[in-house]
Order: sequence, then structure tokens, then C-alpha cells
Amino acid sequence: MGVMQKTVIVVPCYNEADRLNSNAFLSFIRREPGLSFIFVNDGSRDGTLNKIEEMSAKEPGRIQIITLSKNGGKAEAVRLGMLAAFERDDVFIGYWDADLATPLSEIENLCRLFTCPDVIAVLGSRVKLLGKKIERQAVRHYLGRVFATLVSMILRLPVYDTQCGAKMFRNTETVRILFNKPFRVNWSFDVEVLARLKLLAESGRSVPVASSVFECPLNEWGEVHGSKIRTKDIFSMAAELIKIAFFLHVPFLKRRYVATVGL
Repeated sequence: MGVMQKTVIVVPCYNEADRLNSNAFLSFIRREPGLSFIFVNDGSRDGTLNKIEEMSAKEPGRIQIITLSKNGGKAEAVRLGMLAAFERDDVFIGYWDADLATPLSEIENLCRLFTCPDVIAVLGSRVKLLGKKIERQAVRHYLGRVFATLVSMILRLPVYDTQCGAKMFRNTETVRILFNKPFRVNWSFDVEVLARLKLLAESGRSVPVASSVFECPLNEWGEVHGSKIRTKDIFSMAAELIKIAFFLHVPFLKRRYVATVGL
């Protein structure tokens, strides 16, 4: 079991039938006795649910399925999966992209950083370094750098990569608060998670984000054909960042947001 201890991974799925690698998930779970998955079928209209049910039948008790009647977006699918995970007794809880752009082997690498007791969240980070295998289109890389720079300015934190689909959390009351209420944004909900944690830290209910959140450079990450993000979604993400900036830095909006989401 090693550093992973008892770990559950939430996997949001929307029309992933052609990209869902059942063998990869099954092979990995059979090697890791402390690991389980919660697949959230977010109103898929293809054969996604059938593939998940086939996996669950082969590993009963270790693959849980949540089925949503209509597509609500990744943010809500992840949040509902996390709420289900909180009802269990796992030590670590995370969420992972269904296309496995980040290989499952990276779960253990992220979990290693929880050896520091103050760390409650570890973010996978796509940093192209010597010795790492990070394969990303140049355009997406540079757009990502612009986005990350804006995020750093809004959060006033030196975060490198908020949008990688590999995140791990320690199962604590603080983390449960972060996911308790629906997010105000969809594509940029990872940024909102950090914003909520920052607000908790400002109120003294959590240690500073710079001490409680670590970024872990991934050993491997690769683009997978069929990305759900389209060009117009880039503009939606920009608008979402403006919304997050408002409730972080405009006093009366900040007070309203804190009250609404229970921070």
C-alpha cells in the first residue's frame, strides 16, 4: 500500500466511451489494494455508463458509480463525487481526468507530498523539465501560461498550473468545506477551490495556502485526442476568472460569497 494508504479517486465522465481505457483502470486497481474509484457519469449520451458498469462488475466494491440524469458540467460532477468520497474513511481523496492524460502511476507521486502534516492538497503540475515526459501542443502550452499568470495575479499566489486534471487532498474537515456548496464557475472550478481555501486561511480556519498546498511536477503527461475544451471556452474561462477576482477582492461581493458558500 505504501504512501497511498487508503485512497479513493473521483473520475468525472461525460461521453468518454471512446477514450475510457478500462484495462488501465482495472490493472492499476488490482496492483493497489488500498485504492478505489468513484466514477461520476455526468449525463453521458454514449456508451460510457456501460463501460463503467463492466469495470465495476469485475471489481465489485472497489468501483462505485454515480449516475447523473443530465450533464451538469465537470465542476458539479467532481463536487458530487467528492461528497460521496467524504462519506468513506479513506485517508486521501482525489480527482482524475478519465482520459488518463495523467497516468494513474502519478497518484503515488502526489501522495508522497502528504508526509508534511500541514499539506492538505497536492496539485499535479505539467512542467516540461529534463527527465520528464510532458507532451503538450505549443499553442495550448502558451495559452496555459497566460491563464496561469492571470490566476497567480488574482489569487496572489505563485501557482504554476491549476488546470491539470490530477488533484489529491487529505480527507479533512477543511477540504470538506471547500466542496460543500456548488461552484460559481465550471471550467475554472480548480481556481475557485484555491480561492475558497485562501478565504478560509484569511479567516484563520486554515493554514496559509502557501503552506497547505503543494504543486508536484508530473513525470508524465500527454495530450489525448478528443478534448472537451473548444476555442470559445477560452473566453468563458477568462470571464470566470473575472468573476473569481470580484468575489475575492471586492469587499461587499466577498462578504456575500463567503456567506453563500459557507466559508
